[in-house]
This record gives sequence, structure tokens and C-alpha cells, in this order.
Amino acid sequence: MNIWPAPAKLNLFLHVTGRRGDGYHELSTAFQFIDLCDRLRFSPREDREVRLLNGVAGVREEQNLVVRAIHALRKSAALDRGVDVRLDKRIPQGAGLGGGSSDAATTLVALNAIWGLGLRPRALMTLGLTLGADVPVFIGGLAAYAEGVGEQLVPMDFPEFWYVVINPGVEVATEVIFQAPELTRDSLPAKIYNSPFDGTRNDCEPVVVRLYPEVAKALDWLRARGEARLTGTGACIFTWRTSRRQAVDLAASVPSPWSAWVARGCNRSPLISRLRDKAIYA
Repeated sequence: MNIWPAPAKLNLFLHVTGRRGDGYHELSTAFQFIDLCDRLRFSPREDREVRLLNGVAGVREEQNLVVRAIHALRKSAALDRGVDVRLDKRIPQGAGLGGGSSDAATTLVALNAIWGLGLRPRALMTLGLTLGADVPVFIGGLAAYAEGVGEQLVPMDFPEFWYVVINPGVEVATEVIFQAPELTRDSLPAKIYNSPFDGTRNDCEPVVVRLYPEVAKALDWLRARGEARLTGTGACIFTWRTSRRQAVDLAASVPSPWSAWVARGCNRSPLISRLRDKAIYA
């Protein structure tokens, strides 16, 4: 079965360090994968048609990052091959978990292998950046400290904690958060010492909790039980435990209507582990 994982990510911290002339924000952040994954299945076609057989609710097919990634790869490689794609969506939208970017990255990596294109990771990452700032880290496949708009990556070995990830049940619009006048835009880049959580924060959090009261309520609940943090621009929040049992017990106590997952932190992406020919990532 030609099934490929598209893992979620957590921003262990997120400092906004500036704003560029093109409107994009400069960041200092840390990405770590978790083993919550969308799953994609690719079936090559004899013609040149591209079909997403089960799209995402509320997203037009031509806007879907999977479809955009296919067209970008075909254009880059001067191909006209067709493919059918089935997407098993498990990562919620508007959650700060990078689901759409991860789906795009998996599409580029998988079709590069399926079509035998032989493109190196750096070329795929450059192509992925045209689709979204988070796409390169998913292609690179290693947990990383990041600067720029999120594309300047330094691989890191972070503690692979057990995370409890809570979805308060709202979708956060990233552009609204980054356009908010009160967003801090002059933070210093983070310095990582013994832990990515020491002396760091998420600069988007004050804006998100003001605009989305349900996120604020969930954060208050989780912080009564330990350290907690927003990932990306939200809406998901998370905390960390050193054992799976501790994480499972906490997740079981999360009140309705919020949903919660227990996920393991991964410094190596499940996508890269899926590749049969890992030599291209050596």
C-alpha cells in the first residue's frame, strides 16, 4: 500500500524578531515533530490528470496545498504525469500543528520517490518554500531551530517528551494574528540552553488568547496542571511529561468539548523513516 505519513509539528517556542518589507515576519522558533500524522496515498495515472479524491472541507481543490505541491513539482521537473491522491486528514485545521504544510511536504517527498525524479532534499526544500514557510522543515525531516521566516534551519536533538496536545475546538486564522497591531515584533532570538522551554515563550499567545476566549480557557486549565504553551498561532496548546502514563492520565482528564491527544516528540520525522531509499537524506 502506497501510504505516506505527514506528521504534525509543535513550535516549542516562537519569538517574533522583526517584520520584513514584504510583510512576512522574522522568527526565532524550534520545530519538533510528533507522531500524530495525516496519511496520504498516491496512485499514479496513465494520463496527466491530478485528482484529490477526498478534499478538505472548506478548502477549494485548487487552493489545497497537496494539489499546489503536485503542480509545483510537475512544473519544476517539466513533467505532465497524473496522480490520484487520497488524504486521510487527522491533524485539525487552524491548529498551529502545520498539517497543510506537512501534507505539501509529504507530497513533494513521496512523488519525488514514486516518479524517480532524484531531486535532493535541498532542491525540494527550496521548492517547498514557495508553498509555505513551514514546508522546508517537514521536507528536511529533522527537528530544528529556525530563523528567517522559518526556513533557516539548524538540526537539533531536543528531549523527546510525551506531549499532551489539546484542541479547544476553534480554528485560528494565522494572518489575523500576524496582522494584530499589539503583536510583539522585536523579541530577541531565543537562546537554547538545557531545554527549549527555558527562557522562551510564544509571542503570538497574548494575541490569540484575547481573540479566542476558548483558547484562553484551555490554557488556564492546563497551566493549573503544569507548564503549557501555544503552538504556532494556535489554536492547539500543549504540555509535556516524561512518561507516557503521566501523559495518558492527564489527557483522560481533559474536559469536554475539548479534544486531546497523547503524542511522542520525534526528532526524526516519521516521513523520513518511511522512505525505502534513505540515502538521499544521508
